Amino acid sequence: MRHRRSPRVVMGVVAASVLLALLTLTACAPEPIPQASGGPTGSADAGPTATATTAPPASSSAAPTPIGSATPGVYAVPTDCAAMVNSSVIAQFGTTPLNDPAFDPTGVQPDGSLICVWGDPRADTTRLMTTVTLMSRGPALDLLNQLADTQGFTCFTPQGGTRCEKTWQNTQYPVTDGRTLFWRDGILIDTKFSNLAPTGYTDSIVSSIFG
Repeated sequence: MRHRRSPRVVMGVVAASVLLALLTLTACAPEPIPQASGGPTGSADAGPTATATTAPPASSSAAPTPIGSATPGVYAVPTDCAAMVNSSVIAQFGTTPLNDPAFDPTGVQPDGSLICVWGDPRADTTRLMTTVTLMSRGPALDLLNQLADTQGFTCFTPQGGTRCEKTWQNTQYPVTDGRTLFWRDGILIDTKFSNLAPTGYTDSIVSSIFG
């Protein structure tokens, strides 16, 4: 996989100009293809995650709608884990359970965030967890800056937002782990995965929320 080091994400007027310039860049650094072979709990459902593009997949028919048509750019956190991804992604999960009780808490949380866990609790590594939550620009960019500056995440600006991602080798098993974050218009999509990364996963969520 090729990764491009991204410039530091900054706030304020400088942040706006940097992000505007970055919008002209072609999306890079696709998420990984997990190496399931040889892993004690490898899943045949595993595949690469989304490659950021300027033409996202079609929105799910069950996608949430913006909060108030008179307030463009204000969006709702999804309330259904399965509905926020498209049928192609669902097919890649195969028989992998969604929100098994062993992974509680999942689903809609008291603060309005949504936690989705795809994985078999009997497996040690093959798992994907996404949290979708409201987060304002300042805290979001602080978080992404920290990941880029101190943990080596690659950041870029697809689909009108800012995306940071990184993959690494699992310390126990011969599989790939990783994390992908996408922030736009007050919503943060944060996915952590191990040996389970369906193609188009993050892009599908972005499309379902923002259209």
